[in-house]
Amino acid sequence: MPIVTIQVTREGTTPGAASLTAEEKAALIEGSSQLLLEILGKPLDSTFVVIEEVDTGNWGWGGLPVPEFRRRRAAQTE
Repeated sequence: MPIVTIQVTREGTTPGAASLTAEEKAALIEGSSQLLLEILGKPLDSTFVVIEEVDTGNWGWGGLPVPEFRRRRAAQTE
């Protein structure tokens, strides 16, 4: 019984969205399950997929919280 955990930052993929859409989540669940079926032969009904959305302030990158990392990276490109 495979369990797949997908972690993403809690921010939408479209302007103004605060999280993934239900359609995006469904696509991730379907795609992950299908991949395990194709690669490992695991039946769809035995695969569990958990999507965790993490606030950007709780996600670090380059030694910094994501918002600060992005601010600094944006300042470097200006």
